[in-house]
Amino acid sequence: CTVILTRLATKDLHKPISILFCNLAVSDLFTSFSGFWISMLFITNPDITVFGSEDMLAPYALYTTSILSTIYNLVSIGVERYLAVAESMRTRFRVARSHFVAVVLINWVLAFFLGCLPLMGWNCLHAEGSISLLYSPFCVNYLVFVTIPNAAVAFVVPLFTYLRIILILRQRKLRMQACSQAAGTYRSAESQVARTSISIWLLALVSYAPFFAGVLLDAGARRCRGDLYPGVYVFRNCTAMLITVTCLGNPLLYTLRPRSLGAKLRALRCASAAR
Repeated sequence: CTVILTRLATKDLHKPISILFCNLAVSDLFTSFSGFWISMLFITNPDITVFGSEDMLAPYALYTTSILSTIYNLVSIGVERYLAVAESMRTRFRVARSHFVAVVLINWVLAFFLGCLPLMGWNCLHAEGSISLLYSPFCVNYLVFVTIPNAAVAFVVPLFTYLRIILILRQRKLRMQACSQAAGTYRSAESQVARTSISIWLLALVSYAPFFAGVLLDAGARRCRGDLYPGVYVFRNCTAMLITVTCLGNPLLYTLRPRSLGAKLRALRCASAAR
């Protein structure tokens, strides 16, 4: 909410890429809301989060949708940063505000479609054979269908785009040095992009890799719940906490730098007092 309000109220942040940043904040907000919903269901009736129930379909579907939307937003931001740095591509294709709106709509449509498939009938409420042990009443084949391609998208595409950005900046720095020109700007930009890119990729890897590993474990472990309890369910809760850490880390990495956060909030408070 702080990210959304700050970007909407600060005029110098009204840029086309702010659409992606605000949409990323909305996805994180949905992740937090759905996680809170699941937690409340666990507090009121713990058995349904372990053995599965029809009441878990909606919160799990919203949780899956928000995670997919976050992944697609991270990929979109990485591609946009690559287009902004790659001068040869930018001269041929100028990213406009309408393109950002279209990307946001496509991301949400795809995320809702894949996330709501269990609500459309792809669930195991009446098929015990392929039911997931971690995320009942989801089916194991549905979780594998959703996680494996999106895991590849979440890890491979950002890694490729940010490595290309670093290589482009390094080539420009070497070109400037060959012409006996100062290359300090490109050197600082290269180090900053490298640090940010490594942080982004590591945050996504640490946050989502255990979730994907849990799905693969779920697909390979065909045992009864009594044999897996409680260690596997503790692992499931830890993966949910790591995804929440991603929701907290995204604003710091993408929109609100720690040094400028206080200044932005003070500016908002002063503007409110003046009005």
